[in-house]
Amino acid sequence: MVNQRSLSFGDVLAGRYVLQDQVSESLGVRNWRATDQQLHRNVRVELLSADDDRAENFIEAAQRSTVVTDHRFLPVLDLLTNEQGFHAVVREWARATPLHLLVAQAPLSNERTAVLVAELSEAIAHAHSLGVHHRRLTPHQVLLKQTGAVRIVGLGVQTALAPPEQHVSDSDIERYVTSDVQALGKVLYACLVGRWPGGHVDGLRAAPTEHGHLMRPRQVRAGISRRLDNICDRILQPERHPRDALTDAASIAAELRALTGFHDVVVAPARQSDETDTDLLRQDPVVVPFGPPPGLEPPRRRPKALQRRPPSKRAVALRRLKSTTRGHRLLLVVGLGLGVVLAVALGVLGYRVSQVPQVPSSSESAVKILPVSAVYDFDPQGTDDSERPDLVQFAVDGDPSTGWQTSTYFGSPTFGGLKDGVGLVLDLGSAHEVQQVRVRLRGEPTDLSVRVAPATATRVPRSLGDTRNTVSANRVGSDIAMALGQPQFTRYVVVWVRSLPEITPGEYRAEITEVVIRGR
Repeated sequence: MVNQRSLSFGDVLAGRYVLQDQVSESLGVRNWRATDQQLHRNVRVELLSADDDRAENFIEAAQRSTVVTDHRFLPVLDLLTNEQGFHAVVREWARATPLHLLVAQAPLSNERTAVLVAELSEAIAHAHSLGVHHRRLTPHQVLLKQTGAVRIVGLGVQTALAPPEQHVSDSDIERYVTSDVQALGKVLYACLVGRWPGGHVDGLRAAPTEHGHLMRPRQVRAGISRRLDNICDRILQPERHPRDALTDAASIAAELRALTGFHDVVVAPARQSDETDTDLLRQDPVVVPFGPPPGLEPPRRRPKALQRRPPSKRAVALRRLKSTTRGHRLLLVVGLGLGVVLAVALGVLGYRVSQVPQVPSSSESAVKILPVSAVYDFDPQGTDDSERPDLVQFAVDGDPSTGWQTSTYFGSPTFGGLKDGVGLVLDLGSAHEVQQVRVRLRGEPTDLSVRVAPATATRVPRSLGDTRNTVSANRVGSDIAMALGQPQFTRYVVVWVRSLPEITPGEYRAEITEVVIRGR
């Protein structure tokens, strides 16, 4: 048998999987990123020594978990037994960030939390319906991809990694269900507060208690939705809620889906509430400017002492007389000199015409299509600052059959709660007076804004703070011409997508097929 420590970078398993780097270790299982030489892609390899008492159960559990087809679980691609002294489970590789790293930086927003835990609950409910349990669902086992997609690792095998003396019985299965449901509540709590109920887990500090009872999320951190707080408490402390405790994953998913109302997000009318009652989907209304703001104060009238007095009748008569006399004299002078001036003008007309600079006609100074010298993707809140840069040129190629697409996001039209938006930066090459931006799209509805960089900007904007909003439109169809209420002098125009259309149930993506900018 090969000692586990002898495995290192470059080792090949089954003549196919080349180990690249070890990413984690848990319960005796070492997780590696490897390269599948046949399919030329990354895979995840979970290794357990073949002489471990749990090794057979490890492989059998992974095999049983393949009945779970929910896309949110990392699927099993291959099983290896006694491969250089190891049993191995090969899974799909997810380029993603473990949830515990995100939560350790800062708690998630209400909406993002609700979307995330709803996804987890639906996936766990599907597994439970097939008799498969996770048993060790923590933030470390939850991965978030750049697109907002959720991936869960460790399904089934965590049960197998329990001590071998623990027998599985009907009561154990019931306990496994309860364990997974409680874990969902703890993940919900951790997302809202950044603490883990019951103790220190995955680098997260223990959640605070009061008189031996877990403090509710709203007691720990301000700004948490009252309804989310209630759902969390009904999961983690069911004894407090004998009539409506949440004791299964499907019920948790249903509560969260009803709470967020992804498929019909509307702005609720204003209502009175206390300061800490943060509504989950409260949004400020979008104000679309149609022109410059009115002056702060009306023009002031002059004091009477400073106003001119109206002229007297005598002064008016004298002024008319002088005007008439002066007019006769001017007519005489003009008459004598007119012939001379006309002759000179005609004599040199040809020469003068060639020397006088051309004045632009009204048509030349009219609004026209402004050429775009370059276009960039704009993802200021993404983990890699990138949003399909390979497609950006198709938004300005003049062909409506092609276009730039956002990544696909899951759970809600607002990017799964991951970010406020993404977009395109259009570089005009130099500053121009921008008056209108026309955007053609595929799929609807889409929420859009047009943002611009300051006139003095010479670098492509990389954050929202580098630009300012000029006009917004909600629930846009396939074509919209967005007139800037006041022309903006700028070099960089940002088409900012704030909400995505649904392409399939639960999946959201926007596509911009053409952008045309008009101005001077």
